[in-house]
Amino acid sequence: MPEEKKLPASNSKTRIVKLILIYMLFIFINISVNRIVKHFDLPLYVDSIGTLLGAVLGGYLPGIFVGYLTNIINVTQSVENLYYAGISVLIAVSASFLARRGFYDKFWKALLTVPFLAFCGGGVGSVLTMCIYGAENGGFHQLGYDYAMDLLDKLITVVGFYLIKMIMPKSVKNILALTDWQQTPLTKDQIKKAQKIGTRNMPLHMKLASLICAVMILGAVVTTAISFHLYRQFSVEQYMTIGRNSAELVAKSINGNMVNKYLEDKNTMLNGYKPAERDLYEILNNADYIEYIYVYQIREDGCHVVFDLDTPDTPGEELGEVIPFDESFEEVLPKLLAGERIDPIITNDTFGWLLSDYEPIYDTYGDCVAYACVDISMRDIELNSISFLAKILSLYIGFFVLILALYLWYTEYHLTYPLDAMTFVAGEFVYNNDETLESSVDRMRQLKITTGDEIENLYNVLVKTLADTVDHLEDVERKGEQIERMQSGLIYILADMVESRDKCTGNHVRKTAAYVELIMQLMKENGIYADELTDEFMRDVVSSAPLHDVGKIKVSDIILNKPGKLTDEEFAEMKTHTTAGKDIIERAIELSGESGYLNEALNLATYHHEKWDGSGYPTGLKGDDIPLSARIMAVSDVFDALLSIRSYKEPFSFEKAMGIIEEGIGTHFDPQIAQVFVDNPERVYKVAADNRKNIENSDLEV
Repeated sequence: MPEEKKLPASNSKTRIVKLILIYMLFIFINISVNRIVKHFDLPLYVDSIGTLLGAVLGGYLPGIFVGYLTNIINVTQSVENLYYAGISVLIAVSASFLARRGFYDKFWKALLTVPFLAFCGGGVGSVLTMCIYGAENGGFHQLGYDYAMDLLDKLITVVGFYLIKMIMPKSVKNILALTDWQQTPLTKDQIKKAQKIGTRNMPLHMKLASLICAVMILGAVVTTAISFHLYRQFSVEQYMTIGRNSAELVAKSINGNMVNKYLEDKNTMLNGYKPAERDLYEILNNADYIEYIYVYQIREDGCHVVFDLDTPDTPGEELGEVIPFDESFEEVLPKLLAGERIDPIITNDTFGWLLSDYEPIYDTYGDCVAYACVDISMRDIELNSISFLAKILSLYIGFFVLILALYLWYTEYHLTYPLDAMTFVAGEFVYNNDETLESSVDRMRQLKITTGDEIENLYNVLVKTLADTVDHLEDVERKGEQIERMQSGLIYILADMVESRDKCTGNHVRKTAAYVELIMQLMKENGIYADELTDEFMRDVVSSAPLHDVGKIKVSDIILNKPGKLTDEEFAEMKTHTTAGKDIIERAIELSGESGYLNEALNLATYHHEKWDGSGYPTGLKGDDIPLSARIMAVSDVFDALLSIRSYKEPFSFEKAMGIIEEGIGTHFDPQIAQVFVDNPERVYKVAADNRKNIENSDLEV
C-alpha cells in the first residue's frame, strides 16, 4: 500500500520567507496587470489573477491576504480602490471555496467559475458603486453592463491564472499551502477522519469564532452608528454654515432703504429692483446647493413677498403677495416680527428636506425691514450618508473576513488539529494485547504536539497517563495470569485430593478435561451450538471440568474403593456425589461473591450424569434442558471410564469404547455432540494417547 502524502510541515524561517515573497509576487501580478489595462484605457480591471493564485493554491487566508493587500496598495493610484477591498475578499473566498470542490482541477471546470466570480465583481461591485456614488453615477442602470464587462474581466483572469499555474514549478506549488503545524503533520485522510469526530454541541473553535464574530459585529455596529451620527451632525453643521453665509450674501445684495418703496410702488418697479433681482439669480445659479432664494417682509398678517425667484420646478410669488405663516414658524414668529435673528430651520415637507436660513435686512436707521431667505437642499446629506455607510461597511467587511480567516487558520493548527488528533488516537486505543497497547501509546507519542500552552500540557499528561495505564494493565495482566495459574493449580489439587480417595479413577479429572476441550473444538469447527459456544464459555468449561466429581469427597471410601459391583443402596449413595458437588460449589460461589467459571462448575458437578432421554440422575432432566457443559462432560466422562481400568472391569479397547458412545447417541448422549465425537476418531485417539503419555510421565516422576 503506497504511503500517504503528507501536508507541508511546520513553517521554517526559510519557508516563511519564500511564502512571503511568492504572495508579494501575486500582489505584484494583480497591480501590474491592472495598471497595464488602465494604461490602454480599457473598461476592465483584471486585478484578481494573483488573488486566484493565492486562494486556489494556498487556501482562504493567502487568497484573502493577497486580495485585500492589493486594494490597500492600489490606493496610491486611486483612493476609491480602498472601498472595493471587500469585493476582492469576496472573490478570494469564492475562489477558495470552489477550489476545494475541484473546480480548478481542470481548465473547462475553471471556466464554469467565471459567471460566479463576475457576479462578485460586476454584480456586487456595481451595487456597491451605486451606494457610494448614487444611482445616477453608475448604479442600477449600468448593472447589466457592469456584469457583462466583468464576465470578460473574469474570463481573462481565469485564463491568466491557469496559464501561470501550468508553468509554475511543482516545488513552488507544494509550499504554497500556508500551514503552522504544532505537531507531527497529519495526512489529508487523517484530517478528514479527525473532522468527522462529532461533538454533542458546537465545536470549541466554532464557539470561539462565534464569540469573536459577535464581538466584532457588535463593535462594528456601535462604531458605525457613532461614526454615522457624527458624520450626519457634521454635515448638517456644514450646511448651516453654508446657509448662513448664503443668506448674508443675499442680504447684502438688497438695499434695505428700498424695501418699503418696492412694496408701496410694486407696479412701477422702481429703479434698482431689476438689478437686485438679477444679482439674486446670479447667486442662485452659481450655487448648486441653494434650492430657493426669496426676500420676505414679516408682518402680523403674513409674509409679504419682496423677491421670490423662479426655479425650474417652482415659480416664485409676485411682489407684494402675502403668504400665510407655516406651522413650523410658530415658535420663531415673535422673533421674526421683532426683527431678531433666528437659528436655521430644518423642514421636511412637500418641498423636500430643506434647511432655511433667515438673515435680517436693515435700513440706514438700523431697523429690520425684511428677511433674506435661503433654502438649502439637504438631500445630498442622505446620499452622502449612504455613501459614507457603504464605504465603512465595505472596508470593515473585508477587514472582518481577513481577521476571521486568520483566526480560523491559527486555531486550526494550534487548537483544532491537536485536540482532534489526540481525541482520534485516544478513541482508537486498543486493549487487545500487550503489542497493540504499546502500539497505541506509540501512536500518541508520535503526535509530538508542541503548542507551548495548555494544549501541550494536556497532551503530555495524556501521554503519561496512557503509558502508566498500559504499564498498570500489563502488571494486572501478569498478576491475573498468576492468579489464574494459582487457581487452576488449586482446582487440580482439590480434584487430586478427591481422586486420591478413589483408587480406581486416577488422573480421571485431567483426562476428562482434555476430552472436554477436544469436543468443544470439534463443535466450534462444525458450527454446533455456535451461539452458546463462545470463547468465554469454552474457557469456563475447561477451567471447571476438574471439579465435576468434587462431590465424591462426601462419599464413603468403602464405596469409592469397593472391588466389586455396588449394591442398590451403595449406588444410591454414590449418586449423591452430584448433589453434594452442587452444595459444595454453591457454597464456594456464596463465599467468593462472584460466580465466573463456577457457574459452569456447578452445572458440571450437578448434571454430568443426566441422560438425553431423561433416564439419568439426579433430577432426570432431558434433551436441551440439560446444561450444554454437562452434556459435553457426559460424553467425556463415559468415554474415559470405558478406556480406564476399574475395580469391576478391565479397560475397553478404543474401538469398543467409541462403539459404545455411538450406541448411546440420542439416548444417553446429545446426538450432535456424540456424533461429532465419533466422527473424528483420529483426533480422539491422539488425545487418548497423549493422556496415557502424561500419566506414564507422571508415574515416572513420582
